[in-house]
Amino acid sequence: MRAVVYSEPGPSSVLRVVEREVPEPGPGEVRVRVVRAGVNPTDWKQRAGGTYPALPYEEITPGQDGAGTIDALGAGVSGVAAGDRVWLHMAQHGSAYGTAAEYVVVPLHKAVPLPPAASFDLGASLGVPAVTAHRALTSSADADRIAPGTLAGRTVLVQGGAGAVGNAAIQLAHWAGANVITTVSSAEKGALAAAAGADHVVNYREEDPEAAIRRIAPDGVDLVVEVAPAQNNDLDRAVIRNGGTIAIYANNGGDEMTLPLRATFSLNLRYQFVLLYGVAPELLAAAAEDITAALAAGALGVGEEQGMPLHHYSLERAAEAHDAVEGGVVGKVLLDLA
Repeated sequence: MRAVVYSEPGPSSVLRVVEREVPEPGPGEVRVRVVRAGVNPTDWKQRAGGTYPALPYEEITPGQDGAGTIDALGAGVSGVAAGDRVWLHMAQHGSAYGTAAEYVVVPLHKAVPLPPAASFDLGASLGVPAVTAHRALTSSADADRIAPGTLAGRTVLVQGGAGAVGNAAIQLAHWAGANVITTVSSAEKGALAAAAGADHVVNYREEDPEAAIRRIAPDGVDLVVEVAPAQNNDLDRAVIRNGGTIAIYANNGGDEMTLPLRATFSLNLRYQFVLLYGVAPELLAAAAEDITAALAAGALGVGEEQGMPLHHYSLERAAEAHDAVEGGVVGKVLLDLA
């Protein structure tokens, strides 16, 4: 099989396409023939050396996310069959081998049924973005699942609504009944956020975001999904309601933030930091179930019409795909394997 690998950290030029034996599934595992693989910031950051001081394996095939069909079952696996369509998440976590290959072996719980109406493009675009969004949206003290109506009466602010996590957060929050506000930096990104289902779009380059958000939510927002806390923390505190939650999942725009303690704790805020690689298995399973339910309901989508343009690359152009994500391309980058 063809697979992308790297044997040392570095720029995208360390990626190479090689021929490897098709892996065999062990007990409790399935082998998936990958049709599409998603590329996320976590992939290039790990490859560049931002995750490990030294590689934990002799070579790594990157890729946490993907979609394809089950090809073989390991011992003890039941409830699925060869040919079943699945979407993959956290495939390379804890393993040397991710989804940037024609076949990948994963524990059964990482291969989630893909509803018939959902494309492989959509399935490969879930994983890291959608599960992160789910964890952010369920980070308040009284919510641990998402379903229609669970966020009814709530106002959710999604900072950076044109990004992959922001797009997923908008779609999931909208499905769950929230009033969704999002911030963007351009009219083009605003159109994408609106296509994703945002009820209100605030272009922070054209208007005062605090005033605009307070006009929409005079009593404050219930939950902030935050991508750039170092830049936005003052704004978040200015628009959050007393007792609200700020869920932080990235460090865009700076690695440190400071805050005034009394002004912050007087709001009875709850800060929730989200990184998937330490999330409990039962919470990942809950996210997968809820995301699949949203898929089955047609509440999640990709493509320009859903606010998430797609960028396709062949396996041989994996380095270009990594560079596109690192460069901040707007939309979802996918590797085509079949």
